[in-house]
Amino acid sequence: MGVLTVTTKGQITLRKDLLQHLGVHPGDKIAVNKLPDGRIEVRAAPASGDIADIFGLLKREGGPSLSVDEIGEIAAEGWARRR
Repeated sequence: MGVLTVTTKGQITLRKDLLQHLGVHPGDKIAVNKLPDGRIEVRAAPASGDIADIFGLLKREGGPSLSVDEIGEIAAEGWARRR
């Protein structure tokens, strides 16, 4: 079990390995539920379905910027796989 430190502002920072375990990335949301025995449950929040959830999906860290045509091709491939 890992131990996290609470800042003077009442905040904690989740370590990178915990975020990877949850499958979350910068900009993603995390859901926290209070359990009756004083514990909390932390999990990745489901996407809301808003268009804002799409921003950043095609971003490649350290990679080149994509053209509009390249983005269209990637989107078309993604929709084709869902059928």
